[in-house]
Amino acid sequence: MLRRGDLIVEQFYAHSTERADKSDWQTLKDHLIAVGELAASKASVFGGEEMARVAGLLHDLGKYTDEFQRRIRGEGVRVDHATWGAKIASEKYGPVGQLMAYGIAGHHAGLANGRDNGKRTSLNNRMKNDLPNLLDHWRTEILLPDIINPPVCFKTRPDNMHFQLAFYARMLFSCLVDGDFLDTENFYRLTEKTKPERIVDYPSLKALRKRLDAHFRSFQSKSKVDSIRGEVLNHVRSRAQEDTGLFSLNVPTGGGKTLTSLAFALDHAIHHGLRRIIYVIPFTSIVEQNAAVFRQALGDLGDEAVLEHHSAFIDNPEESREAKDKLRLAMENWEPPIIVTTAVQFFESLFASRPSRCRKLHNVAGSVVILDEAQTLPLKLLRPCMAAMDELALNYQSSLVLCTATQPALRVEDEFKRGLKNVRELAPFPQRLQDDLQRVKISYIGSQTDEQLAVEMAGCEQVLCIVNNRRHARALFESISRLPGARHLTTLMCAKHRSEELAQIRDMLNADEPCRLVSTSLIEAGVDIDFPRVLRAEAGLDSVAQAAGRCNREGQNPVDSSLVKVFEVGSDWSTPPELEQYAQSARAILRQYGENALSLEAIRAYFQELYWQKGDQTLDTYNLLGLVEAGRQDNIPFELLDEKFRMIESAMVPVIIPFDGDARNALERLRYTERCGAIARQLQPYLVQIPDRALKELANVGAVQPVQPDRFGDQFMELVNMDLYDKRYGLSWSDSYYVNPKHAVI
Repeated sequence: MLRRGDLIVEQFYAHSTERADKSDWQTLKDHLIAVGELAASKASVFGGEEMARVAGLLHDLGKYTDEFQRRIRGEGVRVDHATWGAKIASEKYGPVGQLMAYGIAGHHAGLANGRDNGKRTSLNNRMKNDLPNLLDHWRTEILLPDIINPPVCFKTRPDNMHFQLAFYARMLFSCLVDGDFLDTENFYRLTEKTKPERIVDYPSLKALRKRLDAHFRSFQSKSKVDSIRGEVLNHVRSRAQEDTGLFSLNVPTGGGKTLTSLAFALDHAIHHGLRRIIYVIPFTSIVEQNAAVFRQALGDLGDEAVLEHHSAFIDNPEESREAKDKLRLAMENWEPPIIVTTAVQFFESLFASRPSRCRKLHNVAGSVVILDEAQTLPLKLLRPCMAAMDELALNYQSSLVLCTATQPALRVEDEFKRGLKNVRELAPFPQRLQDDLQRVKISYIGSQTDEQLAVEMAGCEQVLCIVNNRRHARALFESISRLPGARHLTTLMCAKHRSEELAQIRDMLNADEPCRLVSTSLIEAGVDIDFPRVLRAEAGLDSVAQAAGRCNREGQNPVDSSLVKVFEVGSDWSTPPELEQYAQSARAILRQYGENALSLEAIRAYFQELYWQKGDQTLDTYNLLGLVEAGRQDNIPFELLDEKFRMIESAMVPVIIPFDGDARNALERLRYTERCGAIARQLQPYLVQIPDRALKELANVGAVQPVQPDRFGDQFMELVNMDLYDKRYGLSWSDSYYVNPKHAVI
């Protein structure tokens, strides 16, 4: 689709056979000025308005060429219209212009590396290429300042300065790209009259706080735990007037962190004039759950104020096309006041190079970012994540709250090399809070065979056993399947199936019926469920704490009878390699601290042990920060950063399970549609992820088939042999990968 600068110039040429005179170029000038002003307004929150404005003025400078005008007339001429602006910026403004040049050159294709070619030609090589001569019109039409000064408020870190500059260049790129898209979108809306209006009048943060306060007033305290949650809420809100920066909220599982953190964020944002709240969640499976909690708490403003942005977002089939289009527009640049997203979406965007992913980044500035379960950040990318968090707080007027029940030891005070500084704890007396909210007793019971685990579960009417992979969960369930109330949860069940199972399990627990559940770690991802006893296979201490959060959750039972037993798996089920390091560190802490293994002291010791064992280099496995510092300003490896920064490296592929009538109806529509987006999102709850090898074997025997292969290829694979999907086990296949205990499928 041609952009506004193309179309307007094309319209003039449709009525003229001669080369355009000065008045004909006025529309291109208007586009450049409009983009410059939009970009400047978006960069003003971090003091980058002057650089962003000039980037907007220069981004389409290459359209002032005869060659580009020949292309507009329909000639088959390829013209690079972005590099001229980058070249002018670099030559005229030196190092400051170099930072602008990356975004100007990449505003269509994306940010390239400085000197080293990747899939994109490097910025340096692009600026060395022969470019068509610029027409003189631009010098009188586009008025550039003689000098551009860097923001006076920019604070530098001597040991991380080039990372800071790379981050700044990406933020400028975000402002430029969003400004360009918005001006083009406005033009199409005015000329075609078919585009939906972008929502700009969202509920104010003050209005949202008023609704949240009303929700809190309606809440009735029914237990000691409820009273503690209220005390935590009041104390945390009393800290909202503190200066922006880094905070932690260290509250045990079940302590009410979700709404407490939202209340603090609203109070803090209103006091400091911040713009929005971004809630970052580690697992896609609980984004919708937390968003639903926020919407309910915000009453009639919830639907309008809260935006979910994650890969599994489902369109409401009852919504109009216009409503869906407005939702899509909101997801493009994160303008609503409350964003609920995943850690993958958030952090990968901060290291991205593509315009579509970077476009929203400027709206992270001037926001409160709540990082839920901050301890789940992947160790291999921990250093880059910390650098990004620190930079947002230092130079982009954002406050970040590390919200967790097991606070990772990432501060300088925790003896973490190059750790975070000035992280302020919001919770009242964290150790006392840990003591007051202690609802379980932890013990380490050593190696356990499946036969021993089955005996343990037989001796308890209601018990949850969590293991580390799907094969083990199935084998253990089979060993107890004849016991009353035996149930099984696994990611080999589609999400819709798991939701139905969980509803039945909650009913059994509430009715005091026997319920013996075997599950993978999926049960720890924010699932609100309450067992009197929990067994947990060895994993990280943070996972043990999450498992403990499923035991005596509301504090209704005596602590001495609410047991969490951690065990080492028997010889048939080795700990998955990716968990072994975590389990090893946790094992040492469990043996040292015993029943106090979830104390603040023990958790701090666990993370110190974990980070020490990993070593500084493995906390930035791909040496991303080192590459940025080595490349300096003229060789920022933007494309390489995008390629290497992957929070999830998965070789798993999805299969659609026609689990119920809704799934079958959606599949039927998918067979005949030309546009798959909305239907694909409706099918998200019916996906099961399996290894690529298993998918190929299922396809070879005709058990799975592509839906509409002529149009979508093998993008959508449907299970057509439902004999392979069992109500107890989910999806099964005969692949040796599945039955070999040496392999772990989490």
